[in-house]
Amino acid sequence: MNTDIKKRASHRSKIIEGQFKALVKAIEDEKYCIDILTQSLAIQKSLRSLNKLVLENHLNTHIKEGLSSGSEQDKQVLIDEMVSLYELYGVRQ
Repeated sequence: MNTDIKKRASHRSKIIEGQFKALVKAIEDEKYCIDILTQSLAIQKSLRSLNKLVLENHLNTHIKEGLSSGSEQDKQVLIDEMVSLYELYGVRQ
């Protein structure tokens, strides 16, 4: 993993961990529902940010290398992985 992205992803992960602990505590303390939902949505936004970092790293390393020097079969595997990821994100045909 790219050193800068690894540092940023690690930092983002620690933030998410803190946000999640705060969410659990809010639920246990029976906080106002809107506050719980707001915290949950903030976590989801942070996860999307983390996903973007990891995807950026993947594209700049594995995908770039695989498409430039891999066999046709290796290239197809990379393409299939990206399509599966796209579908996992919720975009289905």
